[in-house]
Amino acid sequence: MAHTFQKYHGAGNDFILIDNRSGSFQPDKNVIEGMCRRRFGIGADGLMLLEKDPDYDFSMRYYNSDGRESTMCGNGGRCIVAFARSLGLIDKHTTFLATDGPHQAKILPDERISIKMSDVIEIRHHQGHDVIDTGSPHYIVWVHDPGQVKVLDEGSAIRHDTDISPDGVNVNFVTMAENGHIHIRTYERGVEDETLACGTGSVAVAISAHLRKPADKSSYLIHALGGDLEVEFREDDQNTFREVWLTGPAQWVFEGKK
Repeated sequence: MAHTFQKYHGAGNDFILIDNRSGSFQPDKNVIEGMCRRRFGIGADGLMLLEKDPDYDFSMRYYNSDGRESTMCGNGGRCIVAFARSLGLIDKHTTFLATDGPHQAKILPDERISIKMSDVIEIRHHQGHDVIDTGSPHYIVWVHDPGQVKVLDEGSAIRHDTDISPDGVNVNFVTMAENGHIHIRTYERGVEDETLACGTGSVAVAISAHLRKPADKSSYLIHALGGDLEVEFREDDQNTFREVWLTGPAQWVFEGKK
């Protein structure tokens, strides 16, 4: 059975989106992996299902390109909000349910989308790196120049280190420019490759930056390979971050049937 889909990207992080309120699309690892496969399929970093929920505008189910259901995706969350608006489900504001709980989101006048992320509590802070869970687990490495890092080799080695996380971890190589902006490159588990942007990773590196200069600032501009993302937050207590917002583009690419 063919299913209608739309494709969106958030700063180059691209997704297949399916309106599954009818429940007609039954998730299958091999099918999803084939749809996400570049050159031989539609091609995407992941696939999302928009489904009904009795208490929220909709629910979001996210699958990585390896076909496995995964944890929260920040860029995907912003893209599914744009998708929901295209379906006429929402206008400028929404509350939806994801795997890590409910999320608020708003569509700004410039069409960027801002999503409220989960509170960040799980932090392991070290001198040269941090491990931070922002709805998905992230390992942040501070380097002199991310452009010189062999992201596939170094990222894969850290991602599969079970001493860091038994289920694997996303890996971010970052540096801060003199103007305070952060440059990031990310190796994503489940995609098993470098992605052009990562929303939960951007939140993690912004908090990691704040931990190094806590009196400095609580909002950051993140430069990813595919575009810019903004992160802001409020620190309640030491190592507890609330009112975490991720803002950036969510752009329609095309639609089709598969």
